[in-house]
Amino acid sequence: MRPTIRLLALGLVLVSAPQALAQDRRTLRMGVIANSARSISQLGLYIAQRRGFLDRENIDLQIVPLPGVQHQIAELDKGAVDVSHTATPYLVQAALAGSDSVAIVGGLANPVFAVLAKPDIKSLAELRGRTIGLSLPVDTITIGTLKLLKRAGVGASDFTTREIVGTPPRVDCLLRGECDAVPVGQPDDLALARKGYVNLGDSLQVIPALQFNVVAARRAWAAANAETVTRYTRAFVGAYRYMNDPANAADVAALIAETTGAAPDIARDIVRFYFDPPRAIMPRAGEINMEGMRAVISLMIEAGELKSAPPEATRFVDLQYLRRAGAE
Repeated sequence: MRPTIRLLALGLVLVSAPQALAQDRRTLRMGVIANSARSISQLGLYIAQRRGFLDRENIDLQIVPLPGVQHQIAELDKGAVDVSHTATPYLVQAALAGSDSVAIVGGLANPVFAVLAKPDIKSLAELRGRTIGLSLPVDTITIGTLKLLKRAGVGASDFTTREIVGTPPRVDCLLRGECDAVPVGQPDDLALARKGYVNLGDSLQVIPALQFNVVAARRAWAAANAETVTRYTRAFVGAYRYMNDPANAADVAALIAETTGAAPDIARDIVRFYFDPPRAIMPRAGEINMEGMRAVISLMIEAGELKSAPPEATRFVDLQYLRRAGAE
């Protein structure tokens, strides 16, 4: 082939490649918890969207807000969404009840949920006879808080519980004075402490390892759409690696401030706390921590939410997409 013809052929390839990629663009519907839209747990999603990781994989991600954690797998099973961000206990419950859903990407691994109380309350023991806003009984936020209280000698019958799903409503309950204490994550714990509310302890004191939430998909649907799921997974692998790179600390802090509403200095404190040194609060590359999965199951058994013999954690995950995406 003459040089001129080779150059023309190369030009045609370069021109047609973007067109081929555009034709290959895939749409995915992702269920997210509406009450957690401004939560730190969504940081991986925001980085994947805003730093181009989804675009690089030609994934058009449509976000579907869902009313609460208890709906994430139900809507997935109905086919209303293709993938769903969910707290791990709800996936375990649903799978044991017959759902085909499995975890494909790891999310926030071992979050720090602090118990914030009114300024006049100085210890966990002082919560006897008070009202505490908790999530649903199966939620690890609730289970961890109860463990923290129990360690301080406060039993479940020693206080009144208000069932409140989602951090923003729990914060509102505390601010309105209708709750005496609530468990909250970042940045709310730091923001409330600045307003004079008292941090009485946090979940890391009683739960050293966890896989708090995951992205789930229906096993059969994922197998039938393996390439799309792998590309989606690769986007999140890239987003978490970006998050964990010290060179991106300032940008990650700016994104936290923008997406959560945290003050810039609080956002910078969060980045330092999470990643300097790394505390395994976030995954390194979207991996699913199997020790953390087993910890969730153990906590559910301890709380009486699982009655049968402990199921094997591998039942609730499908790691093939992470392997294909280069995370394993």
